[in-house]
Amino acid sequence: MKDQLAALISLISSGCMTDDEIGRVATEAAEAYADPQAFLQANPDINYDDSFPIPLGEWVVVGSLPETVLFQADDYQELFTQIVASFGDSVTFVLKPKQLAKTEPLTALNRIQVQLSSLYPEKGGYVLVDFSEPLDDELQAVLVYTCDVPRLMALAVEVGIYAAPALEVLREQTEQP
Repeated sequence: MKDQLAALISLISSGCMTDDEIGRVATEAAEAYADPQAFLQANPDINYDDSFPIPLGEWVVVGSLPETVLFQADDYQELFTQIVASFGDSVTFVLKPKQLAKTEPLTALNRIQVQLSSLYPEKGGYVLVDFSEPLDDELQAVLVYTCDVPRLMALAVEVGIYAAPALEVLREQTEQP
């Protein structure tokens, strides 16, 4: 499982984490999946209990991702603000977070996805992917190169962490009565 976790983290980190960081997180998460009680005993500073809606290994992955990789927010304006900040000043965005303030969620997410699709054309742009179960925020997502989405989805199934392209999910939810 460690290798699958490392591959998954590599895809979602898009170069924001070193191989050593990815290896450490994958190792810790694999240990937490394999024997949660032993992991908690060996790491008494971990704030996790059985009331969490995700397994300890998944919690280790989510909790170890830097804020330049995992975006958590209560609305799309805040989420996009974090995404823009993660790229730094070297990338110019046409869409501005304030343009999302009074839009419906589907419209806001569509605008964000259009903007992300235009970045890094060599990889087909980015896809905003809902990742894991949000614990404290309404939205929790990662960016993945478009060309890597099929592999990410397969790895997510293999390790048991929820992942789905955010725009597709919201479209499906919006279309259902």
